[in-house]
Amino acid sequence: MFFLKMISRSFSRQFKRRLLIAVTVCLSATVSVAMLGVVFDVGDKLNAELSTYGSNIVVQPKSDAVVSDLYNTGDSAGSASGSSSGSDGGSTSDGSAAADSADPTAFLKESDAQKIKTIFWAFNITNFAPELNIHADAGCVGSGAGSAGSAGTAGASGAAASAAKCKATNVPIVGTWFAKTLHMDSGESTVAGMNGMRSWWKINGTWPKDDSEQAMVGSALAAKLGVNVGDSVTLDKTIAVGADDNTNGGTGKTGKSSTERNRVKVKIVGIFDSGDSDNSAIYMPSIAAQTLANLPNSIDKIEVKALTTPDNDLARKASKNPNALTQDERETWYCTAYPSSIAYQIEEVLPGAVAKQVRQVAALQGDVLNKTQAVMVLMTVLSLVAAAIAVANLMAASIGERGSELALLKAIGATDGAVSRLMLAETAVISLVGAIAGALLGSGVAQIVGHVVFGSGITMRPMVFVLVFVLLAVTVLVASLSSIRAILGLRPAEVLHGR
Repeated sequence: MFFLKMISRSFSRQFKRRLLIAVTVCLSATVSVAMLGVVFDVGDKLNAELSTYGSNIVVQPKSDAVVSDLYNTGDSAGSASGSSSGSDGGSTSDGSAAADSADPTAFLKESDAQKIKTIFWAFNITNFAPELNIHADAGCVGSGAGSAGSAGTAGASGAAASAAKCKATNVPIVGTWFAKTLHMDSGESTVAGMNGMRSWWKINGTWPKDDSEQAMVGSALAAKLGVNVGDSVTLDKTIAVGADDNTNGGTGKTGKSSTERNRVKVKIVGIFDSGDSDNSAIYMPSIAAQTLANLPNSIDKIEVKALTTPDNDLARKASKNPNALTQDERETWYCTAYPSSIAYQIEEVLPGAVAKQVRQVAALQGDVLNKTQAVMVLMTVLSLVAAAIAVANLMAASIGERGSELALLKAIGATDGAVSRLMLAETAVISLVGAIAGALLGSGVAQIVGHVVFGSGITMRPMVFVLVFVLLAVTVLVASLSSIRAILGLRPAEVLHGR
């Protein structure tokens, strides 16, 4: 009872100084809770922010999955490969080599694309879109479709004659989904497509509807063709067909083949400005592109946008060779949303596919996350150091003012331990009040930071509050003890006379 009375009396006798200690601890707790709250949630926030800039995983057929093709072609955002203003073999309008405008020769099945949503990390995959990247002639006039003749001079001259009547040749065509609703075997449904993959595009008009003969054209190509929203564009493509079995790109029983001119007419419902080479491309539903190229149920790439955990040493080791992992490492890696883990699981469900993370996005994500966390942790440490210095100074001043009281306690037999416990108890109570108030304020500040910077609230984890309270307890304890030792080392008479 006497102990409690001493604590309550100290608050009333030194109210202003105790209030300053409480405010100091409160401010430190506010900064610490806010910063650590953001630190623990910033990974998800940065993932969401970076996901607006396109896919971070690309899926291709094994025969086309060459590392240089994936990482050195500027395709991290899923751009079409250039656009040509001349015939095959010439330079493209944006300076790309003619080789960049070659049509794919290996394919995946479009019907297999939805299997991506069946992997372990299906809920981390926020969007995906299959693509068939081909090239065709646009704005063509004349008979267009039909046989261009048998293989040889007649066929070549027929195709050249048709191409000469087109406003643009070798135009990149991307057949894809826009907002396709998929019904999974589990009974769930999801929407996938370019609508959610190209959020930075500036669009005049609307997105095309899936399974239609609508399309959207890049601003540069629209100007070249002289088309606006609501106009129609005729697309022609020369394809090879078997002479006897009419199979796609094959040969008949006689070994002879011929070329044929396919034609598709699409209505332009949107003109987009992508800020890259896609401005010279046409995006249309996959079914229309497959009809034009005579490639039913075929795609050559899938862009995947997934929420991932930044790479660490384990993820980098796994990306080189998953079989080199130990059993424990493999379980940890497989059950963590690393880009390489998600890519590996996609390969498991898509036959003949290779999934690779877009290195530029993954590297940027990890680098930005590490730097952001380092800055916030540094601010937290500095706030704790400032609190320790302030508490130590306030404690020293408080003890100095109470020199006569402490000397009297020691004179009547109080031990150094008893005096220390009294001083620590007083500081602990007032610091606890300040810490609780600071934790509440810090949560509010974290939400403000989340909404201002990321556009959404911060998820406050219990471990943030536990960590802050532990750090503050240690800080206040060290500061208090350092001040108390200066007094307790003196004899009562010396303290009484201020020496």
